[in-house]
Amino acid sequence: MKKLVLVLLLFIASAGFGFAQKYAYVDTEYILGNIPSYKAAQDQLEKFSQQYQKELETLHAELDKMYKDFQSEVVLLSEDMKRRREDMIITKEKEYKKLQRQYFGAEGELFQKRQTLVKPIQDDVFKAIQDVAEQGAYSIIFDKAGGLSMIYTNPKYDLSDQILQKLGYKN
Repeated sequence: MKKLVLVLLLFIASAGFGFAQKYAYVDTEYILGNIPSYKAAQDQLEKFSQQYQKELETLHAELDKMYKDFQSEVVLLSEDMKRRREDMIITKEKEYKKLQRQYFGAEGELFQKRQTLVKPIQDDVFKAIQDVAEQGAYSIIFDKAGGLSMIYTNPKYDLSDQILQKLGYKN
């Protein structure tokens, strides 16, 4: 809703400056989907994610087994043994959470790999959009894939294929 209000305000503001403003849109999902290196990067990230997830699932299964074993044997254990087993479970839980943050956290390994593999491609796309906008004297270029709701879009204003050409890809 905020984006729609912002778009409307931009249109209203630009109307006051004259009608010579040019608008267009692109679909970055479509553009990125037509770049082979982006697809390869996404596949690589998916493999890393699955590998990390499998490792976490294995660790979680160990933790779950430790907890179930503890529950079934708790009545047979001395207080000292209970505390040691509880400490072992807590230590394993901490290890699990630490590994989870290490792989999937805000600055985790998957994020770092995404920055290395995908961000340069996204930067190239942004630069190509910027170049096309400057060459075509466009005031605003919207991203149709960015969650911006467009009720109707005229395909003649879609610059997505032009961006792909600028990046050296044919469609």
